[in-house]
Amino acid sequence: MIALGGDIAEAFRSKMTITLRGDLGAGKTTLSRGLLQNLGHQGAVKSPTYTLVEPYDLDVGTVYHFDLYRVIDPEELDYIGFADYLSQGSLCLIEWPERGNGYLSAADVSVDIEHHRIGREVTVMALTDIGTDFLSRLAKITGCDLSHS
Repeated sequence: MIALGGDIAEAFRSKMTITLRGDLGAGKTTLSRGLLQNLGHQGAVKSPTYTLVEPYDLDVGTVYHFDLYRVIDPEELDYIGFADYLSQGSLCLIEWPERGNGYLSAADVSVDIEHHRIGREVTVMALTDIGTDFLSRLAKITGCDLSHS
């Protein structure tokens, strides 16, 4: 997941939102760690489960890493100014986006991670034109055919 995070960082070019779905332990935060480190973050990358959001000021701009696992009512997102974060950040990573149903604007890219006994299956889907451009760059970097994702 660290390597995929690095590939995603390499493909990143412009402001976008990426949602990360998967069960507990699937690798969402590990993928985020690889992405943030490859964008130049030097310190630790922890899951923002209790803080809901961790900002990272990097050369590419501010990256906001959200973990909505503890959100019970999506209206809670109003209290932390969720919409403001989405409009300000250069990159927003959102773990457990389903917990924010009705409050999330459309993501550009969705990453779904399924943990299996002998590995993981990752599905990356473009949801906007920005996402399609990103997915094209990611396919070239990884050497994978992502045209049907």
